[in-house]
Amino acid sequence: MQVTYNAIATLREQIGRAVLGKTRQIDLVLTALLARGHILIEDLPGLGKTTLARALARSLHATFKRTQFTPDLLPSDVLGTTVYNQHTGEFKWRAGPVFTQILLVDEINRATPRTQSALLEAMNEGCVSADSETHQLPKPFMVIATQNPIEHAGTYPLPESQLDRFTLRISMGYPALEQEREMLNSFSSRDSVELVEPVMSAEDVINVQAAVANVRMDDAIRDYMLAIITATRTHSRLIAGVSPRGSLALYRACQAYAAVNGRDYVVPDDVKALAVPALAHRVIERSSGDASSTAAPGEATIRAILEKVDVPV
Repeated sequence: MQVTYNAIATLREQIGRAVLGKTRQIDLVLTALLARGHILIEDLPGLGKTTLARALARSLHATFKRTQFTPDLLPSDVLGTTVYNQHTGEFKWRAGPVFTQILLVDEINRATPRTQSALLEAMNEGCVSADSETHQLPKPFMVIATQNPIEHAGTYPLPESQLDRFTLRISMGYPALEQEREMLNSFSSRDSVELVEPVMSAEDVINVQAAVANVRMDDAIRDYMLAIITATRTHSRLIAGVSPRGSLALYRACQAYAAVNGRDYVVPDDVKALAVPALAHRVIERSSGDASSTAAPGEATIRAILEKVDVPV
């Protein structure tokens, strides 16, 4: 596993060249990648969501495509379509931007729910079905989606089925003063992503993902994780708790997070660190009428559950 840890550390270092002072966000993006998952980055415009996604893509020797979601975007613009070739008299499949290894979906909630749902099969099954045919996506395949807060103009809320496909949901937050000063000094005349160098191939990523799947989780920690998830299904503030898909996502994310932190075993702190980004977007809260809360939906409830569930020793 030492080779795996070294590769992850090198990847983290490269991304950190472009995204200053966001170690936790970088770790969570790498966690989603190594857990064979997808990540949703939600925050205000201009805080580095797209930069973080581009930095990850550039650090990998993998195919990368970026698509900007807009209200007039159609599902076929994302997935592809069958076109008629007049010279041969045959119909031919023309693949859309989803046929890549790293897909950056910018402002996913600016497209209509119809277009948003075009990604469901690709994110869950790694394939696209069209015209009675199934087209396999390349491996590894990861969706990095960004979205603006729902109260912003021209946005459509993501349906629960779409949110449930994202392994983690994170936010960027404003940079600290020192990081912003360094940003002004270093990046005022060039794109920060240009500093990132490719350090891992697609095949390397697949090998590391396989190694991460062997990270050990003790039965007591597994029971701790399940206790948190069960609590979401009975909590008075929630209409719906975490699904079994969410349980698997948290389990795999904990394995990946342990590897990102240089361990081949999961500790309770891994579960605590990932509970909010892995579970908060999967629960449905009852309307509280509190318009003053700045936390993303579900986060306060998951934190309250963490305080009540006993941590294994």
